[in-house]
Amino acid sequence: MKPVSTIRKAVVAAVALAVGGTALAGCSTSGGGAADAKTVKLVSHDSFAISKSVLKEFERRSGYKVQMIKGGDAGKAVNQAVLTKDNPQGDVFFGIDNTLLSRGLDEGLFTPYKAKGLAGVPEQLQLDKAQHRVTPVDYGDTCVNYDKAYFARHHLAPPKSFDDLLKPAYKGLLVTENPATSSPGLAFQLGTVAEYGTKGKGGWQDYWKKLKANGVETVDGWEQAYYERFSGAGGGGGKGDKPLVVSYASSPPAEVMDKKPAPKEAPTGVATGTCFRQIEFAGLLKGAANEKGGKALLDFLISKEFQEDMPLQMFVNPALESAKVPELFTKYGQKIDDPKTVAPDEISKHREQWIKQWSSLVLK
Repeated sequence: MKPVSTIRKAVVAAVALAVGGTALAGCSTSGGGAADAKTVKLVSHDSFAISKSVLKEFERRSGYKVQMIKGGDAGKAVNQAVLTKDNPQGDVFFGIDNTLLSRGLDEGLFTPYKAKGLAGVPEQLQLDKAQHRVTPVDYGDTCVNYDKAYFARHHLAPPKSFDDLLKPAYKGLLVTENPATSSPGLAFQLGTVAEYGTKGKGGWQDYWKKLKANGVETVDGWEQAYYERFSGAGGGGGKGDKPLVVSYASSPPAEVMDKKPAPKEAPTGVATGTCFRQIEFAGLLKGAANEKGGKALLDFLISKEFQEDMPLQMFVNPALESAKVPELFTKYGQKIDDPKTVAPDEISKHREQWIKQWSSLVLK
């Protein structure tokens, strides 16, 4: 799911970096050079990852070598794709999410292509289903996480909703990220827009005034919030004193990964009423030098093989409905049944204005 640092990646994507997601082995990270019919170039944010064996199987079957061109976090990568759209860096772009999607579509970054296997992806994830300019690959949820040990020690029930975060019992306990510099921070702000609306008293701006009065702390990015300010990072050994942090629904499984013996439950939990859904897409870049290879790569990104490899590589959920989710997710994760959403065109229309308004309310 990133963020936008990663909505994952983030959206959801920052978690993948934090837990040391496997890097794409054996692939160049430099662009440029003459077009090669046997090479397909995948442009992405830094958090893209895949098992070496899965990559090699795609290359064996398709006959293409994959060259990776990583461009920083999701927002930076999208900006670069826009700047180079007349001479694209690669053939396929991965990592544009619903918070940035309208910008990519409005800029004409992608050539329509209906990927094989798309029928197995739920329609609610297909935000461009009329034209197929992008293919949904994964999704994740940005949510408030809580340190279970803290709340147990203080005999305090953890919050469940946005409204709960305004209660005096949680004063000074939450750290979040700046939406101008962080994907999860933007997703959390958009969650409040979806929850409270944009009109007058009782809208999202009114909510943030109250949240500020209740002692919310703001930092620039996810890593700082999670590893420096959150008390629950690293199984409860976090350096910070904040038992509430804006992170991901997949953060609790990440906390448990590779722990031996496996604990009965994750040390952190999710406030399920605070979640905003991020969907990540891939698309065939307009003007791609290897359009045929790009289409083969898009087909692969929603194949069962890649989709079942992806969760433990990037800590996101597969878009393909039939893909099996790893036990780590089902045992320690939290399924979000009713995440908040905002239409991509509304985000595109108001994103910069909303961020400026947020800054004037929270940072002044």
